[in-house]
Amino acid sequence: MRVDAPPPSRAAPATPIAAAPRPVNPAATAGFIQELSIFLHPLALPGNIYDPPNVEKFTENRPNSIKMVTAKKTKKTHESINNRLALVMKSGKYTLGYKTVLKSIRSSKGKLILLSNNCPPLRKSEIEYYAMLAKVGVHHYNGNNVDLGTACGKYFRVSCLSIVDAGDSDIIKTVPGDH
Repeated sequence: MRVDAPPPSRAAPATPIAAAPRPVNPAATAGFIQELSIFLHPLALPGNIYDPPNVEKFTENRPNSIKMVTAKKTKKTHESINNRLALVMKSGKYTLGYKTVLKSIRSSKGKLILLSNNCPPLRKSEIEYYAMLAKVGVHHYNGNNVDLGTACGKYFRVSCLSIVDAGDSDIIKTVPGDH
């Protein structure tokens, strides 16, 4: 062993020096952002990428184009159905669930059936078939089973609901049921 050499150390290696950030080419970045904005907004025209796409330019020359409709009316009817349904839960009689809904239809006790929009198709068609035979209205609720359960004031999911007695509510007269 050599005497003039220092003994080997077991210390941790020195941390590497952080590399300097690479310069960014502004022209390349702007081109990338513009391509990205066109990808994200299919109706966007090339130009200033910060401008929102002008939809009116595309629809003004087309007579059969679809215009956007506000969702205020559907939201209002949705809220009124929820209010009427809450009144049924307080003062009326109802059954929750697939089996009890079928029983209420077969015994001709159900007056109105509410189905969530994510009710399984086979169950939905079976309930609709029995309701057609019994001449009972079926309303397709504009929300999933969690929303329908919440509207009923329950902490669980409800995919189908049968109103046996409306109580103080006028839900059977006002809610459109497909006969």
